[in-house]
Amino acid sequence: MVLGLSIWTILVIVGGVIFLLGIRIVRPTHRGLIETFGKYTRYANAGFNWIIPVIQRLIQIDITETMVNAKPQQIITKDKLNATVDAQVYFKVKPDEISVKASQYNVFNYFEQIVNLARTTLRNIIGTMNLTEANSDRNKINNDLMITLTKETKNWGIDVVRTELKEIDPPQDVQDTMNKVVKAENEKIAALDFASATETRADGERRATIKQADGEKQSRILRAEGEAKAITTVAEATAQQIKLVNESLQKYFKNEAQDFKKLETAQIAFEQGTKYIIDSKSNITNVISDVAGIIPTKRR
Repeated sequence: MVLGLSIWTILVIVGGVIFLLGIRIVRPTHRGLIETFGKYTRYANAGFNWIIPVIQRLIQIDITETMVNAKPQQIITKDKLNATVDAQVYFKVKPDEISVKASQYNVFNYFEQIVNLARTTLRNIIGTMNLTEANSDRNKINNDLMITLTKETKNWGIDVVRTELKEIDPPQDVQDTMNKVVKAENEKIAALDFASATETRADGERRATIKQADGEKQSRILRAEGEAKAITTVAEATAQQIKLVNESLQKYFKNEAQDFKKLETAQIAFEQGTKYIIDSKSNITNVISDVAGIIPTKRR
């Protein structure tokens, strides 16, 4: 009985050890492939997984985005210049079972092979371009590299996220010449900008002078118009006053002439001894009384 209990205890202990040895924890950033005697058995998701120790093994594959450097290399451009080219490739293994299996069973080492593929593709692309074109068309190089890598790695179970061309460095003497050209272009642009600014400032000053002259001219015109209007107003007022005076004089002298005529008639009558009976209410009596100081008497 003691021997039997010991056997069961040993079996439990052995079973517990085997169970503990078979525990595998897969992180969320990984996926797993379980093989039995070197043959794929099942797919392991993130979390707790158990395998049979010794008989089975778990291969964990990172599914996060990864960057690999294509390493600097000398590439001969179309215009026979040696350019130093470097690029980076960003990719990740797709998380589904088929893609994870493909990354392990369809390609020997996708890290190394994607680097070599990127280097070869860069030589093919840049070899058909001039150095100037390669420097100015970096987006085209990145797009062409992206398309080629995506096409060539479609059976590897990976997803090429993006590619970046880090540098295209020409030989030192060519770089010096290019720097001189760029410097000359910058100086030319600066000179043109300075000339344009000077011309703009001169044009602004000219416009300001013209506006000031126009303002002074308008001011003089308005002042002259005001003075002319004032003179016209004064002349019209003077003419009106003269007219009123003339009308008053004409009216005055007209009345006086009539009275004088009446007096003259009365004088002639008095000299000839002619007797007239004059109504005291007539104007002639008023004229005579005013001139001679005679006061007419009332008739009884």
